[in-house]
Amino acid sequence: MIVGFLNRFSWFAWIGFGFLLCGDVESTADAADTKYPNIVFILADDLGYREMGCFGQEKIKTPNLDRLATQGMKLTQHYSGNAVCAPSRCVLLTGKHPGNAFVRANKSTPPEGQWPIPEDEVTIAELLKQQGYVTGAFGKWGLGGPTSTGRPMNQGVDRFFGYNCQAHAHSYYPSYLWDNDRHVMLKNEPEVPGHASLAKGADPADPRSYDVFKGQDYAPDRIHEQALQFIRDHQDERFFLYYPSVIPHVALHVPDEDLKPYLDLGWKDPPFTRGAGYGYTPHYTPRAAYAAMITRLDHYVGNVLRTLDELGLADNTLVVFSSDNGTTHLDQEVDYRFFESVGELRGLKGSLYEGGVRVPTLVRWPGKVAPGTSRDFVSGFEDWMPTLLDAVGAVGSVPENIDGISLLPTLLGKTQAERDYLYREFPSYGGQQTIRVGDWKAVRQNMFKGHLEVELYNLAQDVSESKNVAKDHPELVKELTEMMSAVRTPSSEFPLLPIDPKPKAN
Repeated sequence: MIVGFLNRFSWFAWIGFGFLLCGDVESTADAADTKYPNIVFILADDLGYREMGCFGQEKIKTPNLDRLATQGMKLTQHYSGNAVCAPSRCVLLTGKHPGNAFVRANKSTPPEGQWPIPEDEVTIAELLKQQGYVTGAFGKWGLGGPTSTGRPMNQGVDRFFGYNCQAHAHSYYPSYLWDNDRHVMLKNEPEVPGHASLAKGADPADPRSYDVFKGQDYAPDRIHEQALQFIRDHQDERFFLYYPSVIPHVALHVPDEDLKPYLDLGWKDPPFTRGAGYGYTPHYTPRAAYAAMITRLDHYVGNVLRTLDELGLADNTLVVFSSDNGTTHLDQEVDYRFFESVGELRGLKGSLYEGGVRVPTLVRWPGKVAPGTSRDFVSGFEDWMPTLLDAVGAVGSVPENIDGISLLPTLLGKTQAERDYLYREFPSYGGQQTIRVGDWKAVRQNMFKGHLEVELYNLAQDVSESKNVAKDHPELVKELTEMMSAVRTPSSEFPLLPIDPKPKAN
């Protein structure tokens, strides 16, 4: 499979792929007698691979997500777009892998927002809108500030409600949220900051010292209400609901009533006090808080599914649930060892090892996706654009310059040819690069320091990436290294040093 890739690549990209996308080709969805399904895409924030019961979690309760797994399909080798928020969402919405996507790392644009995707960038929302879909995004955006080219309404979103900026989303009790282009004020006076410390002289052993980090108006509830209302408002139309929740990203903010079931378990739960180092707001029982946040997200998912049932929409709605990257690396706040958040996988958020980018993913589409099934087909966020367009019978509208493939054959239980490769790069956290071909995965770490050595792992035999076998397969390492160069384009905004030139000073 790997030998000869470089000779095949340009032919596949420009001839074979173009043929697949020509307008008169019957889509997989046509063969499935699809009737313009509604689409609900729910995205968790920093949810680890093993943090749902259906993916092996034993301490955190996720009954609605577990039920969703029995009603649909688990994708067990699905990869987020990148290792942190903004670049992962860019891959998801534009269908381009991180070596070709515009946004490749988190980059803020004060006073509010992240580095914007250009106005001419084509998103899933824009393409579905062209197919007659009403589009809504509810939660965290992170792809362009409120006055930039990347603002949701410039990228095909009819209705947006939530946080535009990722830093703003660090607080679950902010003073406002965005409703399209206007502020909606919340009843948090004062707002609870996402980053703070205990008051000077406060006793860290006294639970009352943490009361200052509790607000009145929980922003995820407000966002959830609007997401459900969007479904009700457009029940007689085709709709695309993109629901990028902020949960369970820290800070550890959750209403007290959600804590009780976990406090009753009697976990030894040492307080998180933050101290002098980097961190978010302190919490007296951080383990209980983290578990309660995920269970609250599960409750939101259950409400979405019940609303679809009540309105008679469930049978014609394609539901996808996934996460934007792996569990947070802030171990003083999130005890990922206690929860075994990534299980046997190596790495956390910010890492291109498996634990940072392999994410739990569920798909339900009654009558199309067989219930209670599981597939290990290697897939990624860049695949959702062609998959969703294929599902609505619009495979001919898939842009030619994307990197994703349609997963619809896999979702429909059909045989699908293995993809040529899955590529990831992350010009942050030291600089990282990976490519996966079959079961082989090449990894580079700490590139900014000039470390261009390539690690090699066989994921079928070593999913924990514990045994680097690069020395045993020098020819394979050479070919994968060449592939990592061939499948990407340099970025002046997000250079992958030292293989990209440094940006010129203004």
